[in-house]
Amino acid sequence: MRKEQVFSVRGDAELIERAGHLFESADREFVCAARDLTTWSRPRARAGMMRRMRAGADPRFTARKLLSPASLADEETRAHLRLIRGRGTVVRISQAPLPQETIVIDRRVMILAGPASPAGREYTVTTSPVLVDGVHALFSALWDTARDLDSYLGDDVPHLDAAGRQVLDALASGLTDAAAARRLGVSLRTYRRRVAELMAALDADSRFQAGLRAGSWGLSR
Repeated sequence: MRKEQVFSVRGDAELIERAGHLFESADREFVCAARDLTTWSRPRARAGMMRRMRAGADPRFTARKLLSPASLADEETRAHLRLIRGRGTVVRISQAPLPQETIVIDRRVMILAGPASPAGREYTVTTSPVLVDGVHALFSALWDTARDLDSYLGDDVPHLDAAGRQVLDALASGLTDAAAARRLGVSLRTYRRRVAELMAALDADSRFQAGLRAGSWGLSR
């Protein structure tokens, strides 16, 4: 590992095989910045990562997770964040654009997750002090401007179901109502009813305002 300061792996299984020991060796700090909670797509891989984290095992150990508002869009992820917070992880929400996932362990190793692909995500792992320190500094700057989970939830971020997200995407694409209805496979009347429901959920008086509010909450893509 010391000789190879940067290497890439493909897929969660290979990441665990080659870099899983790094999670187990964490003894001072574990920080993570991510847009949402879907990076570790395979349940086995996610469980493997959680087993290797020793958050709370030592009072000197700190675990911090920085997420975008998109991670709060459904109750399941909100419940998960409350759970890990109860186990000692500090969670904050940032309005700044965040990568798919970036992890820094003990300020000595960094793992960057690439976008999802049929062949599995590509992960880049590095122990280069220059790269690790630089990314950790950026994380710290974003962390200082982010809000605590409870504070952000106090603003009552709206929940959008799958239909609501489809309508939001259709509005953002600039399609006419008729074209959007055809894309979603619903009648024009049903589509317009869903637009009205979306505006009500976002407490918006117009479609334009709905788009602005969705963006401010990180709900739009």
